[in-house]
Amino acid sequence: MLSIWVTGMVTGLGLIVAIGAQNAFVLRQGLRREHIGVVVALCIVSDALLILGGTAGIGALVSRFPAVLEILRWAGAAYLAWWGIRSLISAAKPSVLEAQAPRAKGTVILTTLALTFLNPHVYLDTVVLLGSLANHYGSDTRWIFAAGAVVGSVLWFTALGYGARSLSTVLNRPRTWQIVDLLIGVVMLVLAVRLVAG
Repeated sequence: MLSIWVTGMVTGLGLIVAIGAQNAFVLRQGLRREHIGVVVALCIVSDALLILGGTAGIGALVSRFPAVLEILRWAGAAYLAWWGIRSLISAAKPSVLEAQAPRAKGTVILTTLALTFLNPHVYLDTVVLLGSLANHYGSDTRWIFAAGAVVGSVLWFTALGYGARSLSTVLNRPRTWQIVDLLIGVVMLVLAVRLVAG
């Protein structure tokens, strides 16, 4: 049982640790020390719901209706392109954290949800892939695998968000923010292009 749980955790971590739109946003919010608890909690709850939904069999439903993923692909690509351009504009005029106006909690929540649920790769990774892998263990132990994957998500988002928050005072320099914004902008635009390219 423990080996199935560890396998689920390692597999979950392997899928979410790669730099993507959601991780870049969590990193940025952590560095800004802004609503990080809400962002981390939303990411964890969203991942947990998607992983458990995939384990319950929603992955088969998503696979039967590819039009849903197609709509998400185009909406996600547009959103990522907008976010990437916005980050590149910020990189052109670097500032320190205190110089930036704080964002409203509602805006941060909507952005977190958009970066999570408008990305079709989230569904493919959590619902379809993790759900399929969990179901290979059979009805008795699939939930142990899923629980491991959820714990991996909890560990990752907590470490990323609060780790970045801990480093924010050290990294609060205009040049650092220019690099962060530039990297986030490039990542978002590359992800947008990859979504459009299929």
